[in-house]
Amino acid sequence: MATEAAHRPPLDLYGLNARYANATYIAASKTNTLEKVESELLSIKASAENSKEFASFLENPLIGRDLKSKQVEELLKGQTSPITLNLMTTLAGNARLNSVVGITDSYVKQMKAKRGEVEATIISADPLNKTQTAAVSEAMKSQFPKGAKVVLKTEVDPSIMGGLQIQIGDKFLDLSVGSRIEEVGRTVV
Repeated sequence: MATEAAHRPPLDLYGLNARYANATYIAASKTNTLEKVESELLSIKASAENSKEFASFLENPLIGRDLKSKQVEELLKGQTSPITLNLMTTLAGNARLNSVVGITDSYVKQMKAKRGEVEATIISADPLNKTQTAAVSEAMKSQFPKGAKVVLKTEVDPSIMGGLQIQIGDKFLDLSVGSRIEEVGRTVV
């Protein structure tokens, strides 16, 4: 029982993609290949996003399940760990290869949680310089659990007109000029 708890995914994710990702996480944890499987899945995801031919193969419902499973096995055998190969052949057999991007995203969420990483996105109207980014990052520290590794991303969206929008996990803080103007417009009418 204690060993099962040691391999349990750190987050409770739900849905079809999460089911496959959680099962893969448990299997990879038991064989101590969590990071290797993560990098393999990210490579497969990148191929699916960058190669029209590969994406077409993953999504093509006209290729039979048995043939797809066989082709996936031929493609990945010796190139990936048994855990990744098993996931991909299972997806092929269940006609779910088109879900590999979502499954990878769920698996990566589990891995980030395991590493104690928290993702934060700062959206501004103009690019932030290093001093501004550091100031915003310092102001946000109280929002993170102690000891968390913050993975900070910055994005530029001129439509917010000024100010910032901050996303930390599933929390969203809108301090933009655009939203304030919209708010005033609604109260005036």
